[in-house]
Amino acid sequence: MRLVGLSRQIALTMMAMSLVVTLLVVLTSYVFYFFAVSYWPELFNQPNWIPTGPEWIWIAATTVAGLGFAIVAGAHLARRILVPLNSVTDSIRRVSQGDLGARAIAGDRSLGEAAGLADDFNALATQLQRTTEEMAFWNAAIAHELRTPVTILRGRLQGLAEGVFVPDEAQFGSLLNQVDGLARLIEDLRAVSLAETGRLHLQVRDTDLAMEVESVVDFCRQALQAAGQHPELDLRPGMVQCDPVRIRQALLALLDNVRKHAVPGAVLVQTRQENGWCLLRVEDQGPGIPPESAAQVFSAFRRMRDDGEAGTDTGSGLGLAVVAAIARAHRGTASCRPSSQGGACFEIRWPSSLPTVESTQPG
Repeated sequence: MRLVGLSRQIALTMMAMSLVVTLLVVLTSYVFYFFAVSYWPELFNQPNWIPTGPEWIWIAATTVAGLGFAIVAGAHLARRILVPLNSVTDSIRRVSQGDLGARAIAGDRSLGEAAGLADDFNALATQLQRTTEEMAFWNAAIAHELRTPVTILRGRLQGLAEGVFVPDEAQFGSLLNQVDGLARLIEDLRAVSLAETGRLHLQVRDTDLAMEVESVVDFCRQALQAAGQHPELDLRPGMVQCDPVRIRQALLALLDNVRKHAVPGAVLVQTRQENGWCLLRVEDQGPGIPPESAAQVFSAFRRMRDDGEAGTDTGSGLGLAVVAAIARAHRGTASCRPSSQGGACFEIRWPSSLPTVESTQPG
């Protein structure tokens, strides 16, 4: 059996102790009997099975010396082992008291298991700290996003109740729009949170992707035209395997992102099937996203300002995070790159072959 790490150190220390004690006994035996025969010949010339007084003294001294060496070697080894163990214990106590920045000291790296324990604890503490910080960020962001529509709804309803607003069709339509926006925000939050835990529910079936895309674009056409944008479709007919509801949700988020941030002009929507992958692309004509910022756009509540930097803007900051979550649930990816028209090209790709009954844990 090959010994490594702590087992190897213990075995080597025990071997060293045994070797030193053996050498101590042998060497001191030669020295003892050399002087004993020279100075007390009358005690050692006669056969005697019972140790003499000097022999008892030599045995005791050798035993004490061997025990002393064993104690020193054992204490040194124990100290090396206890450094990372005590550090882990202390760090666990500090973490339990709320100090999530506590980290253990690995100490001697030759003690593989003890150092590995400290490293594993540090990795766990880092993940716990990151999760806690993300949870605090999400709680603050969700409260911020829910506050605006709830405040608007409360103000409108209070105005209607007090007779400040006339209860006409326009007021009810405005209230309904706020409720719809709140419902979309809640569904986006649900989709992202389920995806983070691997529980985003899919109902995969054979789908006419071109028809689904056309229906979504028709639904968004008026809003896009109001922003000075006109959609152009480049769709390849054919059946693909996906969850059509989730794909429509992702496309709605992409078109809503274009409506809010892209300049007036053409919006190209494409579908393709290439090399075992299904592709859905949305391209605009500007202003585009810098390559160094492209990866950030799919993070929840990370909005991009017009200058391409992360910041605050209109919208919930969840739309593109939902797109990425839906792509991952389909075992695919979402990406952003410069488009051929000078703007941004958002692409969702997922495998052409998926189980027709797919459920990544019901959510």
